[in-house]
Amino acid sequence: MKSKAANLFHFTKSLDILKSILENGIQPKYCLEDFKWQNWDTHKYLAFPISCFCDIPLSRINEHTDFYGSYGIGLSKEWGYRNHLEPVIYTHENSDIKKLVTFMLGMNYNSLTEKGEAEYERLIFKFLSLIKPIKGRMVISNKEYEKEFYHENEWRYVANHRFMMYQEHFNESRHIANELLIEHTLKFTTKDIKYLFVKDDSDIPNLIEFINDSLSQNCNDDLKILSSRILSLDTLKYDL
Repeated sequence: MKSKAANLFHFTKSLDILKSILENGIQPKYCLEDFKWQNWDTHKYLAFPISCFCDIPLSRINEHTDFYGSYGIGLSKEWGYRNHLEPVIYTHENSDIKKLVTFMLGMNYNSLTEKGEAEYERLIFKFLSLIKPIKGRMVISNKEYEKEFYHENEWRYVANHRFMMYQEHFNESRHIANELLIEHTLKFTTKDIKYLFVKDDSDIPNLIEFINDSLSQNCNDDLKILSSRILSLDTLKYDL
């Protein structure tokens, strides 16, 4: 059994959102991340502008979709490499990653040139945005959920929009902040798509009709291939 998939999967809660992704791309959003492993006196959660993916093998996909949603897209890892997606760095309270973060944030970089300082800030922002605890809590709609993050095989796209949001400002600022991320939307072609997931068979005709009507700028053969890549999770689970 493979421990990783050959593709990167992004799941969502509804067919309408999946249609929007097919038509417009995947827009990064600000998401609160558990930073309690760092043991800061404040800022237990930080939000970064990210889009999340996983490379969980299909044999384990049900446990993931039960939480994140039964509609999704699978894109090739080659597409992910081209678009600067990276696997997250899993850590814990006693790791050297924690020490490295403390060291980097405490560095005196007054000797750096203006260009060097900007590059340092870019790199530490990217580094922080790619760190995740092995296990922790996830905030969704102001509710906290315990999660074993390490099992998620997460990859991330981090938008080049270096603005980090603290938890106390999240609810009041995230909608405006998310609107600024539209220009960072991830694009792909029909050839990049390896899978389309829907909840059950009844969603398939609806999605095929959408593909033929709304993605008609693509050649007919590409649309036929794309339609053939639709999988029903409710049907698939009996063979996993």
